[in-house]
Amino acid sequence: MRSRYTAFARKNVDYLVATHHPPDGRHPDRRGISQFAARTRWHGLEVLSTEGGSREDNTGVVVFRATFDLDGTRSVMRERSLFRRVEGRWVYTHEEPETAATGSLTARTGRNAPCPCGSGKKYKRCCGG
Repeated sequence: MRSRYTAFARKNVDYLVATHHPPDGRHPDRRGISQFAARTRWHGLEVLSTEGGSREDNTGVVVFRATFDLDGTRSVMRERSLFRRVEGRWVYTHEEPETAATGSLTARTGRNAPCPCGSGKKYKRCCGG
């Protein structure tokens, strides 16, 4: 996960494509990734939890929060990412929606509360919009 975050921050599209193995077998959208990277400035990654991923496992889950500016607007991405070991290498497969067990920002944050990303804006005007 950290290596993919670094690749996003450095706009390393080749690495992002090489480490993305969608379960449906489709190739990642190189053009879309490149366009997103060009519009984004990353500020930080916080790994919130992990599951699996040991030497004995072939699957793993990382729940993270990443802060970034997209077209100059501060945003927070919170995701539950699934990874799989393919030919000895960990690759990202897809995002899985968070459940009440793992929590979500909307479940804990009121619309008029300060946004948990630290922007100073109300949640509804920032990450909740």
